[in-house]
Amino acid sequence: MSVQPIQYRLIKKEKHTGARLGEIITPHGTFPTPMFMPVGTQATVKTQSPEELKEMGAGIILANTYHLWLRPGDDLIAKAGGLHQFMNWDQPILTDSGGFQVYSLADSRNITEKGVTFKNHLNGAKMFLSPEKAMAIQNHLGSDIMMSFDECPQFYQPYDYVKQSIERTSRWAERGLKAHSRPQEQGLFGIVQGAGFEDLRRQSAKDLISLDFPGYAVGGLAVGESHEEMNAVLDFTTPLLPENKPRYLMGVGASDSLIDGVIRGIDMFDCVLPTRIARNGTCMTSQGRLVVKNAQYAEDFGPLDPNCDCYTCQNYSRAYIRHLHKADETFGLRLTSYHNLYFLVQLMKKVRQAIIDDSLLEFRADFMEKYGYNRSKRNF
Repeated sequence: MSVQPIQYRLIKKEKHTGARLGEIITPHGTFPTPMFMPVGTQATVKTQSPEELKEMGAGIILANTYHLWLRPGDDLIAKAGGLHQFMNWDQPILTDSGGFQVYSLADSRNITEKGVTFKNHLNGAKMFLSPEKAMAIQNHLGSDIMMSFDECPQFYQPYDYVKQSIERTSRWAERGLKAHSRPQEQGLFGIVQGAGFEDLRRQSAKDLISLDFPGYAVGGLAVGESHEEMNAVLDFTTPLLPENKPRYLMGVGASDSLIDGVIRGIDMFDCVLPTRIARNGTCMTSQGRLVVKNAQYAEDFGPLDPNCDCYTCQNYSRAYIRHLHKADETFGLRLTSYHNLYFLVQLMKKVRQAIIDDSLLEFRADFMEKYGYNRSKRNF
């Protein structure tokens, strides 16, 4: 029996919640879980070097199949020796399948059993993506963890539509598994869909578990539903997934959602949120959201977060970073992006310690109070 390229080791379960401490072993190293994965859409985490990502403790990063297919092309990346070699990153990489990007191109897409036809967002050219094509691209990229090609239906779609969608996604998952040409070197995860319908989530999970993927993702969340609706879906979905395999919640990066996801048994998260808001001058701090471009920080010579020991907070003031952002200096984007990514990577490190200490609920309560979290005004 061959050894799977992706293996999960459960180290400890928290006494009072569904949280789990573990580690995921990949061909390019092992990383602890729960873990937040910075997103490197186009083979780079915006404004950050691989060395900086290692320095802050990012154990794995995510790259985007759709965007890399368009440019520079998966064939070119394969010629370079694969994505790790191409971008000088020797730690684990996860690639998504392109399904979410197709979801975001709703105005120009046409979904059939064969796959999805849509317009290239760069030049308007007609494109076609299928489970087989998504596998071929990811095999060329050489990522450690690949994702099955799926449809990500809108959360509030009618029941009948979502039912047809998950059934097609299950068939696509089986096709992708058969098309996967490097099963000894790259792990392929299945994606559980079903919007907010418990019976459809249950059916999707059952279908995918029968295919024996080395890991499973919960998709179709963080697409417009409320925080409470997301938690409700996780409450009835995560327990359906195998305990001996990784569980990945796709596209989630708000601080409270990370903690609440861990409480419900999730191991992996990713989101563009920390770098996207950083480029607008919005920073995650232990006291809540801080918009450094605001006038009140013009003469504030303290760090972004007095409780943070990241490179940005150790060396630069709010006033200086505000100046950089107001002057459109790229260094300002780098500093706030580094800080936000560091904040989330460190948050997950603290969450892992809280699991060890069986104190995750206390940790959540303390974090939320200090963060000044206001549900009516998202504080990230």
